[in-house]
Amino acid sequence: MDYQTIIDKYYPAGTTCRGIFMHHSQQVANKALKIMAHCRLDLDPKEVETAAMLHDIGIFMTDAPDIDCHGSEPYIRHGIIGADLLRKEGYDEKFARVAERHTGAGLSIDDIVNQNLPLPAKEYCPETLLEKLICYADKFFSKSGAMREKPIEKVISSMSRFSGNTLIRFNELHALFTCNKGNNL
Repeated sequence: MDYQTIIDKYYPAGTTCRGIFMHHSQQVANKALKIMAHCRLDLDPKEVETAAMLHDIGIFMTDAPDIDCHGSEPYIRHGIIGADLLRKEGYDEKFARVAERHTGAGLSIDDIVNQNLPLPAKEYCPETLLEKLICYADKFFSKSGAMREKPIEKVISSMSRFSGNTLIRFNELHALFTCNKGNNL
Protein backbone atom coordinates (compact mmCIF):
# COMPACT_ATOMS: atom_id res chain seq x y z
CA MET A 1 0.00 0.00 0.00
CA ASP A 2 1.14 3.53 -0.71
CA TYR A 3 1.91 5.29 2.58
CA GLN A 4 0.97 8.68 1.17
CA THR A 5 -2.69 7.63 0.91
CA ILE A 6 -3.12 7.16 4.67
CA ILE A 7 -1.05 10.27 5.43
CA ASP A 8 -3.31 12.33 3.16
CA LYS A 9 -6.38 10.84 4.85
CA TYR A 10 -5.40 11.82 8.39
CA TYR A 11 -3.08 14.80 7.89
CA PRO A 12 -4.78 17.53 5.85
CA ALA A 13 -2.63 19.45 3.39
CA GLY A 14 -1.53 22.86 4.59
CA THR A 15 -1.73 22.10 8.32
CA THR A 16 1.15 22.64 10.71
CA CYS A 17 0.69 19.13 12.07
CA ARG A 18 1.14 17.63 8.59
CA GLY A 19 4.25 19.73 7.95
CA ILE A 20 5.83 18.58 11.20
CA PHE A 21 4.77 14.97 10.64
CA MET A 22 6.11 14.87 7.08
CA HIS A 23 9.40 16.60 7.93
CA HIS A 24 10.09 14.31 10.89
CA SER A 25 9.07 11.13 9.06
CA GLN A 26 11.26 11.99 6.06
CA GLN A 27 14.22 12.65 8.37
CA VAL A 28 13.74 9.24 9.99
CA ALA A 29 13.36 7.58 6.57
CA ASN A 30 16.55 9.18 5.25
CA LYS A 31 18.51 8.19 8.36
CA ALA A 32 17.18 4.63 8.29
CA LEU A 33 17.97 4.21 4.58
CA LYS A 34 21.47 5.56 5.14
CA ILE A 35 22.06 3.11 8.00
CA MET A 36 20.61 0.28 5.92
CA ALA A 37 23.08 0.98 3.10
CA HIS A 38 26.03 1.58 5.45
CA CYS A 39 25.44 -1.67 7.35
CA ARG A 40 24.32 -3.61 4.27
CA LEU A 41 21.17 -4.71 6.04
CA ASP A 42 19.03 -7.30 4.31
CA LEU A 43 15.89 -5.16 4.23
CA ASP A 44 13.72 -3.88 1.39
CA PRO A 45 14.36 -0.12 1.00
CA LYS A 46 10.70 0.50 0.12
CA GLU A 47 9.60 -1.23 3.34
CA VAL A 48 12.12 0.80 5.34
CA GLU A 49 10.80 4.01 3.79
CA THR A 50 7.18 3.01 4.39
CA ALA A 51 7.83 2.00 8.00
CA ALA A 52 9.65 5.28 8.68
CA MET A 53 6.93 7.37 7.06
CA LEU A 54 4.21 5.64 9.10
CA HIS A 55 5.86 5.11 12.49
CA ASP A 56 4.21 8.24 13.98
CA ILE A 57 0.89 8.03 12.11
CA GLY A 58 -1.03 8.16 15.43
CA ILE A 59 0.26 11.51 16.73
CA PHE A 60 -2.73 13.50 15.43
CA MET A 61 -4.97 11.77 18.00
CA THR A 62 -2.80 12.92 20.92
CA ASP A 63 -2.82 16.04 23.03
CA ALA A 64 0.48 17.63 21.93
CA PRO A 65 -0.33 21.25 21.06
CA ASP A 66 3.35 22.18 20.61
CA ILE A 67 3.32 20.03 17.44
CA ASP A 68 -0.24 21.06 16.50
CA CYS A 69 -1.83 17.79 17.64
CA HIS A 70 -5.12 18.45 19.41
CA GLY A 71 -6.48 15.00 20.17
CA SER A 72 -7.48 13.70 23.57
CA GLU A 73 -4.96 10.89 24.12
CA PRO A 74 -1.68 11.19 26.04
CA TYR A 75 1.27 11.46 23.62
CA ILE A 76 2.89 8.27 25.00
CA ARG A 77 0.00 6.35 23.38
CA HIS A 78 0.72 7.52 19.81
CA GLY A 79 2.50 4.28 18.97
CA ILE A 80 -0.33 1.95 19.93
CA ILE A 81 -2.88 4.34 18.42
CA GLY A 82 -0.93 4.36 15.16
CA ALA A 83 -0.62 0.57 15.19
CA ASP A 84 -4.39 0.19 15.65
CA LEU A 85 -5.02 2.69 12.86
CA LEU A 86 -2.67 0.88 10.45
CA ARG A 87 -4.33 -2.46 11.22
CA LYS A 88 -7.79 -0.94 10.69
CA GLU A 89 -6.64 0.52 7.37
CA GLY A 90 -5.37 -2.89 6.20
CA TYR A 91 -1.62 -2.24 6.32
CA ASP A 92 0.77 -5.14 6.76
CA GLU A 93 1.30 -6.10 10.40
CA LYS A 94 5.03 -5.35 10.12
CA PHE A 95 4.23 -1.63 9.77
CA ALA A 96 1.78 -1.69 12.69
CA ARG A 97 4.45 -3.31 14.85
CA VAL A 98 6.96 -0.60 13.96
CA ALA A 99 4.49 2.08 15.05
CA GLU A 100 3.71 0.16 18.23
CA ARG A 101 7.34 -0.52 19.22
CA HIS A 102 9.34 2.60 18.32
CA THR A 103 8.65 4.72 21.43
CA GLY A 104 11.78 5.36 23.47
CA ALA A 105 14.12 2.45 22.90
CA GLY A 106 11.05 0.27 23.21
CA LEU A 107 8.91 -0.03 26.32
CA SER A 108 8.93 -3.09 28.55
CA ILE A 109 6.20 -4.28 30.89
CA ASP A 110 8.42 -3.12 33.77
CA ASP A 111 8.73 0.37 32.22
CA ILE A 112 4.96 0.62 31.86
CA VAL A 113 4.19 -0.62 35.37
CA ASN A 114 7.03 1.15 37.21
CA GLN A 115 6.40 4.49 35.49
CA ASN A 116 2.62 4.08 35.64
CA LEU A 117 2.34 4.73 31.89
CA PRO A 118 -1.15 4.84 30.35
CA LEU A 119 -0.53 1.77 28.18
CA PRO A 120 -1.63 -1.85 28.37
CA ALA A 121 0.99 -3.76 30.37
CA LYS A 122 2.75 -5.70 27.61
CA GLU A 123 6.07 -5.65 25.80
CA TYR A 124 6.54 -2.91 23.21
CA CYS A 125 10.23 -3.48 22.52
CA PRO A 126 11.39 -3.74 18.91
CA GLU A 127 12.09 -7.31 17.87
CA THR A 128 12.59 -7.46 14.10
CA LEU A 129 15.44 -5.75 12.28
CA LEU A 130 12.96 -3.34 10.67
CA GLU A 131 11.43 -2.43 14.05
CA LYS A 132 14.89 -1.89 15.57
CA LEU A 133 16.10 0.22 12.64
CA ILE A 134 13.17 2.65 12.72
CA CYS A 135 13.23 2.85 16.52
CA TYR A 136 16.93 3.72 16.39
CA ALA A 137 16.74 6.23 13.53
CA ASP A 138 13.79 7.99 15.20
CA LYS A 139 15.85 8.83 18.30
CA PHE A 140 17.98 11.30 16.31
CA PHE A 141 15.08 13.63 15.46
CA SER A 142 12.55 15.63 17.43
CA LYS A 143 9.22 16.91 16.15
CA SER A 144 9.74 20.23 17.91
CA GLY A 145 12.37 22.94 18.02
CA ALA A 146 14.88 23.23 15.19
CA MET A 147 14.23 19.64 14.06
CA ARG A 148 17.90 19.11 13.23
CA GLU A 149 19.63 15.78 13.71
CA LYS A 150 20.82 15.30 17.28
CA PRO A 151 24.39 14.17 17.92
CA ILE A 152 24.74 10.73 19.48
CA GLU A 153 25.79 12.25 22.82
CA LYS A 154 22.50 14.13 23.05
CA VAL A 155 20.51 11.01 22.14
CA ILE A 156 22.30 9.01 24.84
CA SER A 157 21.68 11.79 27.36
CA SER A 158 18.00 11.78 26.44
CA MET A 159 17.74 7.99 26.79
CA SER A 160 19.48 8.07 30.18
CA ARG A 161 16.65 10.18 31.65
CA PHE A 162 14.40 7.13 31.56
CA SER A 163 14.97 3.72 33.14
CA GLY A 164 18.44 2.18 33.10
CA ASN A 165 17.01 -0.51 30.85
CA THR A 166 16.04 2.13 28.27
CA LEU A 167 19.67 3.21 27.95
CA ILE A 168 20.82 -0.42 27.78
CA ARG A 169 18.33 -1.11 24.97
CA PHE A 170 19.40 2.03 23.11
CA ASN A 171 23.09 1.12 23.44
CA GLU A 172 22.31 -2.32 22.00
CA LEU A 173 20.61 -0.65 19.03
CA HIS A 174 23.54 1.73 18.64
CA ALA A 175 26.03 -1.15 18.60
CA LEU A 176 23.90 -2.99 16.04
CA PHE A 177 23.67 -0.02 13.68
CA THR A 178 27.21 1.30 13.84
CA CYS A 179 28.26 -1.99 12.20
CA ASN A 180 31.88 -1.71 13.36
CA LYS A 181 32.44 0.77 10.53
CA GLY A 182 32.62 3.95 12.53
CA ASN A 183 29.99 6.41 13.58
CA ASN A 184 29.73 8.61 10.49
CA LEU A 185 26.01 8.36 9.97
